[in-house]
Amino acid sequence: MVLKLYLNLLSPSCRSLYIFAKLHFISFEMIPVDLLKAEHHSKEFVRINPLMKVPVMKDEDFILGESVAIMIYLCRKFKTPDHWYPADTQSRALVDEYLAWQHLNIKKHCTKILWMKMVIPHLFQYAVPELKLKESMTELSHRLDLLKKKFLKDKPFLTGDRISLADVMALEDLVQAISADYNVFENRPWLRVWQEKVQSILGQELCEEAHGPILKLKDAPPLSPDMLRKFDLTKSKLLIC
Repeated sequence: MVLKLYLNLLSPSCRSLYIFAKLHFISFEMIPVDLLKAEHHSKEFVRINPLMKVPVMKDEDFILGESVAIMIYLCRKFKTPDHWYPADTQSRALVDEYLAWQHLNIKKHCTKILWMKMVIPHLFQYAVPELKLKESMTELSHRLDLLKKKFLKDKPFLTGDRISLADVMALEDLVQAISADYNVFENRPWLRVWQEKVQSILGQELCEEAHGPILKLKDAPPLSPDMLRKFDLTKSKLLIC
């Protein structure tokens, strides 16, 4: 039975998973979940994942949520090259450390910028207070400084001399902010150098394929009144993860 991945490429976690599976020629059926139509709230999807979040993996009768858990599962099942999720205890711990940190730091704040600069004002037609937006930009700037100080330092990649799951996840998180026209590279030449290294390994064509939906989001029409009624604005932004 073919592996099934329930994905929406507006989500950085889904894009990371999509890129990783494609890069390693892992055969899978992609089942799109339209978040803007609230398909993650449907009875069919809730039966698969009561948390109402993407991504979700279904491997025959085994169902797994949470992107980090799924990527680690794929590393082990398909025996991907060791540098992605190393067998060495300390090297693996460094990857685990970043994956544990990124969710409430880089990922959270990049997605927050996307929502404040694009999704809320454009799709939901709500005005975001300028002060709140500036506060969010300051928070993200602080996390980007920590990304350099704590993780990248003077290394080629976040956890060492070779690319790992940490780099893929970080790249896709940054795409959230970039797609909202936030310049994460301003005064950070080191970040541009790192980004180019990661994308050269993943493949520019594959990255462009995965980034297509999020980069086109700015051209999407505002949500209809009927769709807006299906969303709780406060909670909905937490589901694109």
